[in-house]
Amino acid sequence: MTIEDDIVFLQRVAVLRRLGAPALRIIAIGAESYSVEAGQLLFAAGEVADCAYVVQRGSIHLRPERPADGELIAEPGSLLGESALLSQTLRRATATAREDSIVLRISRPMFLKMLENYPEAALRLRTLIGSRAEEWARETENVRAALTRGTGPR
Repeated sequence: MTIEDDIVFLQRVAVLRRLGAPALRIIAIGAESYSVEAGQLLFAAGEVADCAYVVQRGSIHLRPERPADGELIAEPGSLLGESALLSQTLRRATATAREDSIVLRISRPMFLKMLENYPEAALRLRTLIGSRAEEWARETENVRAALTRGTGPR
């Protein structure tokens, strides 16, 4: 794939699309492409996360630390470990390739450097994070109200 192809691909990822084409060009140039064979571990729950991955081809099985969270399948265009782009976190799931796959590894240092150089991208990301925080607060309040009324999940 060319850099232009990678930019077009990265625009399919909702969070990254908001950054804009100039920022995506830097990510496309700095991201590392990895082949992951079927059954191969990409990362394990509890590991320190220093990067995010975008599934480019194939699919990745995600098994959370807490079984109650439910298992997921990440397909092309899925961003894995988004929070690791901004701060050091621990992986909350184990990721294993379901089939031969290709992932793009986006390192935190490269992503943060890109945000420094593209303040408009940083502002768009901050706006997205702010709107998500407001949504989570509303959802939390709805659950709290339901529990107070005694109509919450049993």
